[in-house]
Order: sequence, then C-alpha cells, then structure tokens
Amino acid sequence: MAEDIQKREIDVDELVAQVDTGARSVSGAVGLFIAGLAFVWSLFQLYVASNVPFWITGTIGVNVVLNNFEVRVVHLAFALTLAALAYPLFKSSGRHHIPWYDWLLAVLGVYACLYLIVFDEAISARAGLPTTGDLVAATIGMTVLAIAVYRSLGLPLVIVAGVFVCYVFFGDARWLPEAIQWKGASYGKAMWHYWMQTEGVFGVALGVSASMIFLFVLFGSLLEKAGAGNYFIKLAFALLGHLRGGPAKAAVVASALSGLYSGSSIANVVTTGTFTIPLMKRTGFPPEKAGAVEVASSTNGQLTPPVMGAAAFLIAEFTGIAYTDIIRHAFLPAVVSYIALVYIVHLEALKLELKGLVKPPATQTLMRRMIGVLTGFIAMCVLAAAVYYGLGWIKVAFPNMTFFTVILLFLVAYLLLVGFAARHPDLEMDDPNAPLRELPRAGEVAVTGLHFVLPIVILIWCILIERFSPSLSAYYATLSMIVIVVTQHPIKSMLRGAGDIGGAFKQGAEDFVSGMISGARNMIAIGVATGAAGIIVGTISLTGAHQVVGEFVEFLSGGNLMAMLLLVAVMSLILGMGLPTTANYIVVSSLMAPVIVSVGAASGLLVPLIAVHMFVFYFGILADDTPPVGLAAFAAAAISGGDPIKTGFQGFGYDIRTALLPFLFIFNTELLLIDVTVWKAVFVFCIATIAMLLFAAATQGYFLTRNRIWETVALLLIAFTLFRPGFWLDLVEPPYDNRPGVEVIEIAGSQPAGAALRMTIAGPDFDNPDQIDTLTIAVPLGEAGDGAARLEQAGLLVMIEGDEAVLEEPFPGTAFFETFQDFDFYGDTLVTISNVELPKDRFAKELFYLPALVLLVIVVLLQRRRQTVPAF
Repeated sequence: MAEDIQKREIDVDELVAQVDTGARSVSGAVGLFIAGLAFVWSLFQLYVASNVPFWITGTIGVNVVLNNFEVRVVHLAFALTLAALAYPLFKSSGRHHIPWYDWLLAVLGVYACLYLIVFDEAISARAGLPTTGDLVAATIGMTVLAIAVYRSLGLPLVIVAGVFVCYVFFGDARWLPEAIQWKGASYGKAMWHYWMQTEGVFGVALGVSASMIFLFVLFGSLLEKAGAGNYFIKLAFALLGHLRGGPAKAAVVASALSGLYSGSSIANVVTTGTFTIPLMKRTGFPPEKAGAVEVASSTNGQLTPPVMGAAAFLIAEFTGIAYTDIIRHAFLPAVVSYIALVYIVHLEALKLELKGLVKPPATQTLMRRMIGVLTGFIAMCVLAAAVYYGLGWIKVAFPNMTFFTVILLFLVAYLLLVGFAARHPDLEMDDPNAPLRELPRAGEVAVTGLHFVLPIVILIWCILIERFSPSLSAYYATLSMIVIVVTQHPIKSMLRGAGDIGGAFKQGAEDFVSGMISGARNMIAIGVATGAAGIIVGTISLTGAHQVVGEFVEFLSGGNLMAMLLLVAVMSLILGMGLPTTANYIVVSSLMAPVIVSVGAASGLLVPLIAVHMFVFYFGILADDTPPVGLAAFAAAAISGGDPIKTGFQGFGYDIRTALLPFLFIFNTELLLIDVTVWKAVFVFCIATIAMLLFAAATQGYFLTRNRIWETVALLLIAFTLFRPGFWLDLVEPPYDNRPGVEVIEIAGSQPAGAALRMTIAGPDFDNPDQIDTLTIAVPLGEAGDGAARLEQAGLLVMIEGDEAVLEEPFPGTAFFETFQDFDFYGDTLVTISNVELPKDRFAKELFYLPALVLLVIVVLLQRRRQTVPAF
C-alpha cells in the first residue's frame, strides 16, 4: 500500500513537471546554470516592470530602457532557452543530462530572437522586404518555437498552429472548398508577418505574457513558497471539515483561494488535491468522485478574479475593456459557481450518507462564540472602511503622499500580523494518509497566516484605488511578497527568542530564490504558448480566417442562434483540449468570439463584447476536465488512484452548472453586473445563487431526497425562470415596438441625450449581391439635437428617398465602417434602415418569479414527505 501511494505521488510530481515546470532535473554545474537562468529571467521581468531602467538612464546617461518589442523578444528568448533545457524532447530523452541537440536548439532560439534587436534599424528600413538573413532567422525562430511548444505542451497546440500556417501557404489550393479559399501568401510575406513584426509571434498575446502574466505567476509562486497554499488548505479544513462531506467542501474552498493567484488548473489540483483527495476517500467518497471534486474545483479556480488563469489581462487587451471592469464582470459568476459546487458536494455527501470529521471541543459558550463572530465581522468592516475612506481622504488631501502612506501602513500591519503569528507554531504540511482524529481550531489556524493576505490587499488597492496598470500593480504586490518571504522567518525567530536568526534568514533567502526560480519555470510553457498563439492571431489578421469560420458555423447552424452557441461551445471545448489557459483563450476567442457577435447581430441580439469573450473563455477552461484529454483529470486520478476517464466525465458532470453560465451571459447580461446598481447587483446575486442551486439539484437528481423525473423537470424550469424571466415576458409581449425605417431621423431627434437607438439594416451581401443580409445595431446618439446630425455624428449618413431610409457607406475610421463591410453599397439594391426598434413600456419581468416560487414550494412539500435524511 505504501509503495502504491509513493508511486502515485511520483506520478503526480512528474505530470506537473511535464506540464508546468519541465520534467528534466539536472544536478551539478548544469543544474545550477538552469536555475540561475530562471532566476535571472525573473529578475529581468522585475527590472523592466520597475522604474529602475529610467533611473539608471538618467543617472549614467546611457539608455538601458527596453521598449515593448524588445521586452517581448528577450522574454521569448528566455522561454525558448529554458524550454530546450528543462523539457526533454522525447520520452526516451535523458531526464538528468542535456543532449547536445538541446544546447543547439537553445542557442538557435536566442539567435533568432536577438537578431531582431541587433538589426532593428535595418529591419525597420526595409519593412516588408525580407533579406535572406531575415528569412533564415525567421525560419529558425518558427522551427525552434514549434519544437518548444511540442516539448512543453504536447502536440495539440502544434497541430492547431500548423493548420493555420498551412492555410496561409495553401489557402488558394483548388482542392479546398471555394468558401474557405483565399489568395495565399509567399514564403517571404508569411515569415515577415509571423516573425519580423508585431502581427504574429511577437504580437499582443506575447506582450501581455511579458508585461503582466509573468509578474502574476511570479507573485503566485512566491506566495506558495511562503506557505500560503498550505495555510489556505488548513484554514478551509478548520472551517468546513466538520460538515457533512467536509473534506470535499474544504477542497472547493481551498481551490477557490488558490485560484486567486494560481495560473494553472493542474498545479491547483496537485497543490490542494494531494491533501484533500485522500481525506475525501477516507470519509467515503469513491476515488473517481474524490478526484472529480478536486478537478471541478481547480478548473473553476481559473475563472476566479483577479488572475483568472492569467487570461484576465488577455481579455482586457483583446476587448479594450479596463482590467478593473473585467474583474467586476467575472466576480459574480465565479462566486455563484463555487457556491453551487459546494452544494453539489453536499448533495453527494447526502446520497452517500457521509459524515464530517471530528470537530474540536468547544471551549466557549454559544453566546460568546456568536459575540466573537459578530465582533470579528464588525472589526473587518471598520478596517475595510478605514482603509478605503481613510486612504481615500489622504489621496485627496496629500496626493503625492498616498502611496508612501500605504507602504508605511503595510509595514506596520505586517509587523503586527507576524507578531500574532509568532505566538503560535508554524503550520506543518500534514500527511493526508495519517489518521486525523480531530480538526484544528479555525481561529488558531487563521492567525498564523493573516500576513499572507497583505500582498493581495496591496494588489487590489493598486488596481482599484490607485488605478495603476495591472503590471505595475503586480510589481508592487510582488515586491511586498518578496519582503514577506525573506523576513517572516527571521522576525518570528526574534519574537520567539529562538536564537537561530541566521538560520531563519537563510531559510527566507532560500524560499525567495526558490520562488523566483519556480515562477520562471512555471512561465516557460505560458511564454512559448502565447508565442505560438500569436501565429494563430497573425494568420487571422493576414487571411481573415475568422470570417471563414463564422460563415462555416453559420452554415452549420442554419442561422439559428441557439444552435450556433452550442456549436461554438463544442468547438471551444475541442480547441481548448490540452492547451494552457492563456493559449486556450487566445485560440478560441480569436476564432469563435467574432462568430457570436456577427450571428447574434444578424438574429437581432446585440451581445456585449465582454459576454462573448466570457462565453468562449468559460468553455475553453472546461476543456481541462473534458475527456479524453483533460489534463487536470489525469492529475487528480494519479492522486486518487481512480480511472482518469471516469474522473474526467464525473468532473464534467459537476461542471455542467458552470457550462450553463456562459449561455446566461448572452441572454441575461445582468449576471456580469452590466448596467446594474449596487442593490440590483445584490438582488441578482441572490436570485442567481438560488437558481444555480436548484439547477445543481436537478442535474444531480437529489434535492431534499432523490428526485422523481417530473421533479427534476420542475426544478430545471424554476431555475430557468429565475435565471431568465425575460424569456416568458418576451412571449407575452415583444420587447420592442417596430417602426418604419423612414422615420429614423424623426425618432433620433426625439430621443433623450445619451440614448442608444436600435435599428435593423438590410442590404445586399458583398460577395453575393442576390442575397439580402440583415444586421441589428445600436447607435449611440450623444447629445440632444437634430436627428440627422446626431446620426451623422454617430457615423451614419442617412438619406430619405421616398418611403426608404437609405444608408451611404460609412467613412473609414468611423464607428460602423468595419461593421458594414459585408454590405454592397454600390449594387443595384440599396442598403437601407428597414425598421427602428423602440423599447416598449412593459410590466416587470420579475413577476414571473412568483409562479416559479409557487412551483418550488410544491416540490419542497412533496419531497419532505419522502425525506429520510436531514437536508443539512
């Protein structure tokens, strides 16, 4: 038994190494060189994120500031070098030495990257006219990148990127269907596009990796090395372990906390699962279900702000939406999804008739404990108000002193919290297979690691209050984390009077170095993945492939919006299999997001861009537990000893509730907190939580007792009504009053300032003039005034000809120039505004909650008559 457990632990460590940090472990001078190179990479990223380059340049008069393109180039050079040295090329390749060809690949990768910096001026002078040297460097770079992707991420991303590259070269082949053909590109044009400029490999995705993602991954690595991962696990178990199915509920909460800073669902599985999965099995969960709970929890961790698997920054770049708004939009769905997962675990525990772990005996009366909880809650509220409003006042009164005040307060709070932690012994890593007779006390656990929360507070403060960029915010949060990693042990040692302060400093320094190295090694796969994803984005910008995919999906769906969303969901799952979160999002958003926008607009549904990107992001993340490739399921199965395919299917079954949310984003944008007040947001959260719990009860076949078929259908109907009451209201009364398009100028003039006017555009298709396309748009009207002037200011030139409102082609650079590219403005048939949609004054959609709640009461009353086990 012990040998099996040890073997599984080795398998898990090897799987994580293969996926996240590199499976090669080299000792001696070469091992030190690899570790040193990783450490230098982390130092370089901190250097370029700071003001140090500007200070040095101003002091010595020599420019040491790197521009964005140069940072991307050096970033990829480090990633390619470490990929060659840390990841074996073949399964048979040595794990403890580096073959000569890997050294060669590392050198070639550095050459191909640094070529762009050394010959920067000459390359700029001959833009679009590559020399033989350019083509050689680009070819070498593309080849080394493909090999690095293969060795660090496997074949999936290589195949996807390879298909796109082949499409560039052979897109004009006669054997391709005419609908997807394009004119093709020469070798020189393609290589220049991919490697020599910022449209391909060195595009937005790699820029986000170099400027933001690295710092957040480094921050998470340092946080983990400081002991925060073990702290979050212990705290979750102390709080929830005594409940029915407690270890599984603790796994969910611990994974949610780890998801705050983790950039990998697989690392999340191993970090928390190594401890939680064995305990779940010991309390009665079958191996596959224990692994599936951890898989579902960890994949959901990638949906949790502020990091969101490092994809939050990509979403901000690709949509142009502020990062702070991305966090706001993603917050409620992530919380609701986790609450529902805790409830699913509870239902599983009820079905299996499980009990919780033994709770420590109470040393206080119930009244004293309630007073303690209330006091703690009030103290946290007072502290939060003091931080927000107090520092906010300082920001207004002394605008140049605010940040220094924050630093001073951080140091004071840090010393106080470390002082509290020093009064208790440090948390040790427990053996999950050892008998756990009694849970630790939550208060005693909590006080040992409250200082770990400070860097997260600084991160959020910098982003939300100081309005720093995400990269600068991550930089300051990482610096604060370095201070904690280096000094926490010496300060505790001094306060405890332990004496061995030198040993404590040494431990802090080792944790710091280890965290820096670990952060860099965690970034290898992300660095090469974002570079490879740039090939896909570059192909789309060169060929317009997203339009081809859109036409293909529209053809398969027959123009039906729901069929299209299902197709996009399935294609996102397939494209996301085997890819890390960042590459996953880049691939699926580049291809699938435009499809939803265009088909939705053609169907009369105007979907906010953030809802579209969240849709494809969610389904891309769900690929992590989707068989047969789901890597997170394989990691969990390696720990639980269960079947990985069954674990994946079970995990996906738990994640059905997460798969529901993206569809709701499209039809009910209130879930993303779009255009809602604070009180409305609270109301939406409560209703969404109840609806998601009922949906979970329906899909799990258990509410107060096992469901009958009609009860499951009833619960699904109730959940649907709570999530989207507007569906029933639209059946009773249409949402808009359709007015003839010829009235558009009059209507535009009568609308209040700041209004948006919905209208449907109809006209001949550019590629097929005999086909009439329709498109629904919302036109922002700006300030009140003349209707024609307001429309022209918005970018629409309208002329009334008889009983038609004719549209002229928008000028380049105006709001609707790109939107109307599919219309033929110079054919015999005119492009017109067919109708204008004015919102109707209807009764509140929330009235449909009443019949839904009545049906819920009936289900509850009937199930209570059959109930044999308490529901909680």
